[in-house]
Amino acid sequence: MKSHLSKLGQRTVEPPISWLMHAALSQPDLISLAAGFTDNPSLPIAETRALLNEILRSPKTGQPALQYGITAGETNLRQLTARHLQKLDDAGATSKSHSWERVMITGGSQQLLYMTLEALCDEGDIILVEDPTYFVFLSILQSRGIRARGVRLERNGLNLAHLECVLQSLKRSGELCRVKMLYLVSYFQNPTGATTSFRKKRGILKLLKKFERAAGHPIYLLEDAAYRELRFKGPDIKSALMVRGAAERVIYTGTYSKPYAPGARLGFGLLPEPLFTSVQRIKGNHDFGTANLLQQLLAGALATGLYDKHVAKIERRYGQKARVMKQALAEHFPANVEIWESGGGLYFWARLPKNVSSSVKSKVFQTALKNDVLYVPGEICYADDPARAKPDNEMRISFGSASEENIRKGIARLGAVLRKFL
Repeated sequence: MKSHLSKLGQRTVEPPISWLMHAALSQPDLISLAAGFTDNPSLPIAETRALLNEILRSPKTGQPALQYGITAGETNLRQLTARHLQKLDDAGATSKSHSWERVMITGGSQQLLYMTLEALCDEGDIILVEDPTYFVFLSILQSRGIRARGVRLERNGLNLAHLECVLQSLKRSGELCRVKMLYLVSYFQNPTGATTSFRKKRGILKLLKKFERAAGHPIYLLEDAAYRELRFKGPDIKSALMVRGAAERVIYTGTYSKPYAPGARLGFGLLPEPLFTSVQRIKGNHDFGTANLLQQLLAGALATGLYDKHVAKIERRYGQKARVMKQALAEHFPANVEIWESGGGLYFWARLPKNVSSSVKSKVFQTALKNDVLYVPGEICYADDPARAKPDNEMRISFGSASEENIRKGIARLGAVLRKFL
């Protein structure tokens, strides 16, 4: 009996990430190609020890690091983060969109996503998402009673014609006033590995602005750039912060967890007003400031150049692991499985023939588990959208945490399973 719980407490279901992690931990011989974890051998243990020793060697630096900090984040780290993004975007130091005063430091980018939804959305509001999208974000929407509408995803980003079609449909139904933002995982997307071109980012903002008057309020673009610095092939693409007018409409989120270390759980966001002030107040109620010691640690890594050196190292590492997985897929997967290859991030996306299900309850998934290999069923990456049926013939495969040997073994096992059903 749950009637004494809040609506949110009653509504929230177990997120898919929980049972995926349970499956991985409950089978010791299982090779998980599901978890989006980072590469263990690459974690910067010695470098982090040296930075912490430097911080804690005297009361002058150690005491502030072990004390409470500022709700929005330590000024030094906010400024270093802004300069880092200016460098990535080749933006000038006077860029309004990249101002350090718009930067908020959070306990991972996940906290920023949650607090932004708290500040922006009421139960029954609508968020536009890529189809498919980051399934943990979908879990947050479900928990908060926020509806999602999917926009078709292509290899170079959202289908702009379909985005306009979705917005027109919501306008006709009288629901456009409930649309608060579009959520976009813009670099080496989780789950597909797709990257959104700058041209499409500009086109997305143009369309959102076009429908703002009918909506009666701003429609924001939230650009989630969590995988931006895990690029091992091709040129970097400028963020939506570089589009004219972005300072008023773009929420940019990033993380130091993926490129540096997940255990140093830090994320950041750049937010326009009045969102910044609202999210800052909500954060004050959450924790009144992200862990100060971790902030000092990342500030040291950025200021000394250690962060950039580490990013260069892991780019090479993930590039090597991606090549191993690509070779294994070519060797073991049936030819009629469509593979989306990425130039960065942690994932490959596989699409089976339409008559073959890869869902949680499918024979493919259950047989894979029996053969000690785990993937993310693609169906959980799709929103519950009444406008279309969920595809159930896709899978996300990660090379992030598995060793090269386990990547080869895992893909061989999964390929053998697929050959049974294809």
